[in-house]
Amino acid sequence: MHRGALQTLGNERHLERDKEEERGQRRRQDPGSLAAPQAPATSTAGVIPVFVFPAELAFYADDQSSHKQVLTLYNPFVSVLKFKVLSTAPSRYTVVDAEGRVKPQSCIDIVVRHKDISARHYGTTDRFRIEVSEEGNRKNLGRKEITSALHPTKRELYPTIQRRPLRETIAWQPQHILPAQQASARPLSPALFSLYLLVGVICIAFLMLPLQGEMSTLVPENLHATVIQKLVSAYVLGLLTMVFLQG
Repeated sequence: MHRGALQTLGNERHLERDKEEERGQRRRQDPGSLAAPQAPATSTAGVIPVFVFPAELAFYADDQSSHKQVLTLYNPFVSVLKFKVLSTAPSRYTVVDAEGRVKPQSCIDIVVRHKDISARHYGTTDRFRIEVSEEGNRKNLGRKEITSALHPTKRELYPTIQRRPLRETIAWQPQHILPAQQASARPLSPALFSLYLLVGVICIAFLMLPLQGEMSTLVPENLHATVIQKLVSAYVLGLLTMVFLQG
């Protein structure tokens, strides 16, 4: 009896070991079942794009109005974003509000002034970097670089237009254009001229008639013209005048 009882306990222990091994295999196959629950991701978790316009800044020495440029930073997300503006040449520029916050689904203007307009900086390319992070979190979620360059004048940006040979424009001579007067070279026939003249007289008569609703002792009321009739008569009379002048 005792041996049978021990054997039964031994079988139960073997069964428990088998169950534990099966549990271990399941845990190894599905490690996510034992992982700690992850926190819900925020709307700006991870790396986010930074929306800045324009993508580059161009300053011109001969144009004082271009010495101040504006960068517009957009926040299309549902949380507040903090931003910081960095530069590779901070001594040449003055940035108004280099750090700040952008409200959700809004934008903010960042004013950049070039304070060292000199010939030694012509053609030099500097870079600005805008770093953004979520409010309450110091980790940078995104960044965008904007190039900046100083030019002596705007005309240097279009050298191909300035250096275009003059003979390319001279090749088009005025005689290649048909004069407008040659388009109506045929004179009017007497019958057609009489018809146009009759229509013109009728249009003038309609224009001289009083409008409907006006009191007139010379013209009966049923012969008064409407506003539409006068407008059509004036339009037709204008077309006839053009035909007569061209003929």
